[in-house]
Amino acid sequence: MRGSLAQPELFTDLDARVELDAPMGPLTWFQVGGRAEALVSPHSHAALATLVTRCHESAVPVRVLGSGANLLVADDGVDGVVVRLDESAFTQFGFADASAAGIVRVGAGADLMTLVQQSARQGFDGLAQLAGIPATVGGAVTMNAGGSYGDTAQAVASVGHVGFDGQVRLLSAAEARFTYRHTEIPPGIILFADLRLERGDPAVIRERVKTIFNYKKSTQPMADRSAGCMFKNPVDPATQQRRSAGQLIDQAGLKGSESGGAYVSPIHGNFIALREGGSADDVLRLVARVQQRVLEHSGIGLEREVVVWSKRGEVR
Repeated sequence: MRGSLAQPELFTDLDARVELDAPMGPLTWFQVGGRAEALVSPHSHAALATLVTRCHESAVPVRVLGSGANLLVADDGVDGVVVRLDESAFTQFGFADASAAGIVRVGAGADLMTLVQQSARQGFDGLAQLAGIPATVGGAVTMNAGGSYGDTAQAVASVGHVGFDGQVRLLSAAEARFTYRHTEIPPGIILFADLRLERGDPAVIRERVKTIFNYKKSTQPMADRSAGCMFKNPVDPATQQRRSAGQLIDQAGLKGSESGGAYVSPIHGNFIALREGGSADDVLRLVARVQQRVLEHSGIGLEREVVVWSKRGEVR
């Protein structure tokens, strides 16, 4: 049974910013969705550990909000506690502190695009493949974010993690078990990532970052209200090879399809965007339609990459 936030002890003496009945739409790339029972920004690792332990003991759901990309909040909102790691304890990183082995510790709340740009300027190579991906570092690690040029796992040496028992653990990359758009990090919240980077020529690294970013800009509707790629690239059961979800959607004749204010981007079929006045329900209806049409056309099922939060839990 889920607990209730009508328990003042959850936030008693907690070193954190707490906003009850917080609007979630403005914090996501879709710019829609209901409200969270509580939005909490801990000021320290200790405060976060205390919070997650209390929530676990009280059976209160906990979710982590990153940059708001790759997320759709349902129109009915979300129950429990939404944690936002936007305080300095979770956003810091510094290349001057890099170890001799090129290990840089980066807070889970740090902005990934800023990190990619700054690492290139400082002459640290290893993150260019993530250029143009909107995420926090914790979010990128959690879903092993990536694209045509590579993924997050390529740079991860280890991950700092607080479990729902309040214990902080350091997991190796092998223990995190990175696979395509997935990890097996235990339940809890990522605190930081230790990234293995190499020294290189800043001009060369910056040029590679620019090339990858420009490729994304020319092939994806980056200016639209969307959450990035809606579906994972599926494995074709006939060949056991991954197929492009965007290509499958295009072949099914779905580019430009609409449902209320939601539409399949005419630029890239794997992007579902939202017009002003559209709703989360519009997006979900269009997602279901696309999945059904692609299955009928190609016999291949599409699995969402975008996470959906609601008061019913994660919508599958």
